[in-house]
Amino acid sequence: MNWSLMLESIPALLYGALATVQLLLMTLVCGGLLALPLGIVAANGRPMFRLPVMGYITFFRGTPLLVQVFLVYYGFSQFQIIRSSIFWPVLREAWFCALLTLAFHTAAYTANILRGAILAIPAGQKEAAVALGMRPLLIYRLVILPQAFRIGMPAYGNEMISMMKATSLASTITIMELTGTANTIVARTYAPYEVFISAALIYLCVAWMLSRLVRAIEARLSRHMRSAVEARNTLRRVPAHA
Repeated sequence: MNWSLMLESIPALLYGALATVQLLLMTLVCGGLLALPLGIVAANGRPMFRLPVMGYITFFRGTPLLVQVFLVYYGFSQFQIIRSSIFWPVLREAWFCALLTLAFHTAAYTANILRGAILAIPAGQKEAAVALGMRPLLIYRLVILPQAFRIGMPAYGNEMISMMKATSLASTITIMELTGTANTIVARTYAPYEVFISAALIYLCVAWMLSRLVRAIEARLSRHMRSAVEARNTLRRVPAHA
C-alpha cells in the first residue's frame, strides 16, 4: 500500500468532503422544510390532499435515486418550456439539479418518518387539546410535533447518514464532491485502493459526527423524561415515615 499517496491525496479529498457536507446540509434543510407539511398531510390530511402526497412518497421511495438524478439532470433539458423559462439558468446547473433531486428524495423519506411518528401519538392527547380550546396549529406546535420529532429522531438519524452516502451519486453528473474528487485522483494515479480507502475513512468520520449529533438532539428532546425518571427514583429512595 502506498502510504505517501494516501497522505498526499488527503487535502484534495478533504476539499471534496467540504462540498459533500455543504450539499448534505442544504439537502437536509430543503428536504426537511418540504417534508414537514407533507408528513402532516400524509398523517391527518383529507383524502384529496393525502393521496397525491402518498403518491409522491411512494414514487421517490420506490425508484432508485440514481434514476431520479438522471431524470432531473438530463430530463429538464428535453422540455422547451423549461429551457425558455426564467428558471433555466439555475436548472441547467449540475449542483442545483443534484440538490433538487436529493431534497425531493429525502423529503419523501422524512415525510414518511414524520407520518409514522404522528400516527404513533395517542389520539387522546389531541382530543384533550381540542377540549381545552386549542386551535389546530397550536395543537401541532405544542402537543403533536414535539412528540413526533422525539419519536422519529432515531429513524431520521439513519436517514441523515443515508443521505450523506447518497451525495456520492452527485459525482455522476460532474460534481466534484468527495467521490468525484476520489475518481479524479484515481484517474491520474491509477491507485484506486489507496484513494478510495482514504475517501471511505472520511465518509466514516462524517457519519460518526452525524450519529453524535443525532444522539445529542435525542438527549435534548428527551430531557424531560429523564428528569421525571430521576425524580421518581429519588422519591423511591426516600424512607417512608412510620
